[in-house]
Amino acid sequence: MVGDTAVRADAPSNDHAHGVSIGEAVGVWARVAALSFGGPAGQIAVMHRIIVEEKRWIGESRFLHALNYCMLLPGPEAQQLAVYIGWLMHRTLGGLIAGLLFILPGFLAILALSYVYVVFGDARVVEGLFFGLKAAVLAVVVQAVFRIGSRALANPAMIAIAGAAFIAIFAFKVPFPLIVAAAALVGYLGSKSGMRLFRVSAGHAATRGAVLQDRDSLLGEATPAHARPDLRWSLKISGVLLCLWLGPIALIWFFAGGDSVFTHIGIFFSKMAVVTFGGAYAALAYVAQEAVQHYGWLRPGEMLDGLGMAETTPGPLIMVLQFVGFLGAYRDPGGLNPMVAATSGAILTTWVTFTPCFLWIFLGAPFIEKLRGNAALSGAMSAITAAVVGVILNLAVWLAVHTLFRTVTVLSAGPLHIELPVLSTLILPSALMAAAAAFALFKLKSTVPVTLGLSALAGIGWVLLTGGN
Repeated sequence: MVGDTAVRADAPSNDHAHGVSIGEAVGVWARVAALSFGGPAGQIAVMHRIIVEEKRWIGESRFLHALNYCMLLPGPEAQQLAVYIGWLMHRTLGGLIAGLLFILPGFLAILALSYVYVVFGDARVVEGLFFGLKAAVLAVVVQAVFRIGSRALANPAMIAIAGAAFIAIFAFKVPFPLIVAAAALVGYLGSKSGMRLFRVSAGHAATRGAVLQDRDSLLGEATPAHARPDLRWSLKISGVLLCLWLGPIALIWFFAGGDSVFTHIGIFFSKMAVVTFGGAYAALAYVAQEAVQHYGWLRPGEMLDGLGMAETTPGPLIMVLQFVGFLGAYRDPGGLNPMVAATSGAILTTWVTFTPCFLWIFLGAPFIEKLRGNAALSGAMSAITAAVVGVILNLAVWLAVHTLFRTVTVLSAGPLHIELPVLSTLILPSALMAAAAAFALFKLKSTVPVTLGLSALAGIGWVLLTGGN
């Protein structure tokens, strides 16, 4: 409600009746951040276990509602989910704490690894490390398909949407935003018509035991006072965040000019922040193509090196973009020291990638909270989640083709455009490492960091013994 009776979204209230102090929240979010390995599926699972099952801050239904909204947004859904829950519990400060803590460990770790990469990138040990990581990353992405699919593909309608999304992007190169829009429309109309297949009520994963109901959580099922829509506050916070997001780019353009690599980085990754639905998995192929072919920031294959870094460090996988910005500025430093330029490029990339995430949550979450229980909206969000499964499957196929084979051919016929590997160019060591990583993840239930670490050691050993041939 907007007007005199509305409660400002950042105003003091009795929200702390749930009994969770800011100090306790900082500790919990720091723990979530430290354990957030393995991509969005693993990060969301960690958050669910700690926030819902262990701490019982919010119930299963509320968690799923927030997750579906975050899946609808461009950018990293796991980080945005942390912002959403932090905001629900402790207003704007809580959202900032949760969101910043979620990305800080990964930013520092990838920055350190980027330094190692450019200084020792030609060394055989580093070559072997990334040789092993690339194969293991393929297995991790396949695992993500199964983990997200187990939550999202609850019935034949969701499976059909995922299949259609995969065919659209894999065979016909349909832009991801169009796939999202089509899935949302199908889900909305299906729910609106009363079809039971679009009323997806399953939780984050196949849970064992009783599901925590919203009414039994610390927050309860009512909407907190600060979470009620307030148009004045929404416009105010949106203006502040827009200035924080776009202001630095305007200043760089004014002082460095439109041809500066930093201007290009700021504009390109700001665009990515708006159109990259589904997080790093969905955005990887497009970013790699632009960074290699258009801007010349990366060499072929280096995006997989960056994804390997992001997989082995905590935080959202979209942090791989930080590596791209780092290399772009390192290779075109202008008048700066290359390392200084690279560090600045990494910071700028991270800034324009994540500042919009806070904007989407603080602007939209109060209105999404008001729509909790809206069947048509829930159907649209569930359909989008199903479509993202198909897009991630496309990434798994793309990684397999480009990681396991030396040569790829393109089959084109009208709108059909499919990349096919030349089977005779199979890279047997990569295939064996990928198979071993998949066996460890699926059968031995190994954690992602352990699997990636062992794969990296295997890659180092292979290169040292054979020279990588």
